[in-house]
Amino acid sequence: MQINRLFDIIDYQILKYNKEVALGHKVNGEWVTFSSKDLKKIVDQLSMAFLSSNIGSGDKVAIISNNRPEWNFIDLALQQIGAISVPMYPTISAEDYKYIFEHAEVKMVFVGDEEILAKAKEASLGIERQIFSFDKLESCIHWEDFMSKGKNGDLSALETAKSFVMEESLFTIIYTSGTTGTPKGVMLTHGNVLHNVSAVEDRIIVPAGNSKALSFLPLCHIYERTGSFCYLFMGISIYYAESMESIGENLKEIQPQMFNTVPRLLEKVYDKIVSKGYGLTGIKKSLFFWALNLGLQYEPSKDQGSWYNFQLKLANKIIFNKWREALGGNIMQINSGASALQPRLARVFWSAGIPICEGYGLTETSPVISTSVCNLKEIRIGFVGKLVKEVEVKIAEDGEILVKGPNVMKGYYKNAALTAEVLKDGWFHTSDIGELHEGNYLKITDRKKEMFKTSGGKYIAPQPLENKFKESVLIDQLIVVGENKNYPTALIVPSFDALKDYCKHKDIPYTHDEEMIAKDEILEKFQREIDDLNKYFGKWEQIKRFKLLSKSWSVESGELTPTMKLKRKVIHEKYAKEMEDLYK
Repeated sequence: MQINRLFDIIDYQILKYNKEVALGHKVNGEWVTFSSKDLKKIVDQLSMAFLSSNIGSGDKVAIISNNRPEWNFIDLALQQIGAISVPMYPTISAEDYKYIFEHAEVKMVFVGDEEILAKAKEASLGIERQIFSFDKLESCIHWEDFMSKGKNGDLSALETAKSFVMEESLFTIIYTSGTTGTPKGVMLTHGNVLHNVSAVEDRIIVPAGNSKALSFLPLCHIYERTGSFCYLFMGISIYYAESMESIGENLKEIQPQMFNTVPRLLEKVYDKIVSKGYGLTGIKKSLFFWALNLGLQYEPSKDQGSWYNFQLKLANKIIFNKWREALGGNIMQINSGASALQPRLARVFWSAGIPICEGYGLTETSPVISTSVCNLKEIRIGFVGKLVKEVEVKIAEDGEILVKGPNVMKGYYKNAALTAEVLKDGWFHTSDIGELHEGNYLKITDRKKEMFKTSGGKYIAPQPLENKFKESVLIDQLIVVGENKNYPTALIVPSFDALKDYCKHKDIPYTHDEEMIAKDEILEKFQREIDDLNKYFGKWEQIKRFKLLSKSWSVESGELTPTMKLKRKVIHEKYAKEMEDLYK
């Protein structure tokens, strides 16, 4: 059958796979699942409930919730009647909700829980706006009660509504401020995202119709949302993790073949593994670090000789097998996106039989521009993969990546001026700096907007520096600063677990984090780490001074985006004094 709209994927999945489990999540400690036919029945009934509530073509409905099947139900039901979903992060403020509600002219809201409901109500004060909830709450109408309005609905009216939805029809407005600025509404069509679904199909190596994926990145971000459409299209069962904290447990329960993630989470997994290695003793510790060092030397497309291959095979049998078990034992592919992945992580995981496939894209490109080919011959560590079909890339004179293709957005909602700034002659200006190699392998070198100039006139690209310095097991988070100053400096959040291990090894009594980062012997150790890693950079790029911080940056405290990228503007404002002190 022909798929011209995203919701056509439901009928396609029934026709081709008829899945017993299309979607699943945990309720009160038990996995609750929905088949392909359950999905269709619920989505159709919800579409008819929307029609009976005078929600139709062009109307905006907000979805604010953590990942759960209800999120998909509402999203797909809106698509079928030509209504436009406005997904929002549960973690943002009531003020942000208010701005988006008003800017998008949101008529109806679906919230996940009590906390989100309180913010949605605050943002809707003085405005008649219906709000429904996914959790059963006393102060809000439950989504199933809303759905009951469509129980005896007119299916012919629904089919008529569907017939007016075209490939070029707008299906969502995603508000993104990224790491800087006021939220802007990215308008994406069915065709934009459908292109991505078909373009990445050949990059997904897990068996179609017979695989499982664990989902934990926010569905309101286009990365996981397009991923979910790919899963539905390929008959891959989607299981939603209970929370970020339960990912490890859920991986062991579900034993998926794949999942999408961001580098920050892979860094945490790696650091946790290495921390456990430091806790070992004797021969076990020696074997662990022998295997780890083999992994750090790994080159997927290079034969390093029979002795290396023999050792790696042995390491996989006695050390790396435990890593694979911790991820459920069946992982065939992990996709990493949203920010740059440290090459050493890709090497180690590939060496351990855990393929990590980097990709690149933006909300404005639905999102995929390039993604890795998941085999030893075509993977390129340090690159964000090969360009996907029908997407063109050219590199501007200043190094900026320009993109053209069917995945590029219609524009920014109610902002023609900003649209004209980024869309010129059909080319989308990404603000990322990069290089093309071998014709279609893309390498990202930095963010144009994140580069800064020192007072000496030298340009600094902070991202490569930050990724390199985070290779130290003692460094958890780091930001490089120094705009208009005579040298770069850094704010560093230590990996306190690794610091405790170091102190134990050196017989340094550990009191509490804040006290430890002020001790001379700890500062000296960090200085040695910085000195070792500075060698990889030009003299003008090297970090001359640093400040250790006692509190981690997080989404909740505002320093990270929901995909765990640094919000540089926020960090600069919050730590202005600490940064200034580095230049005294």
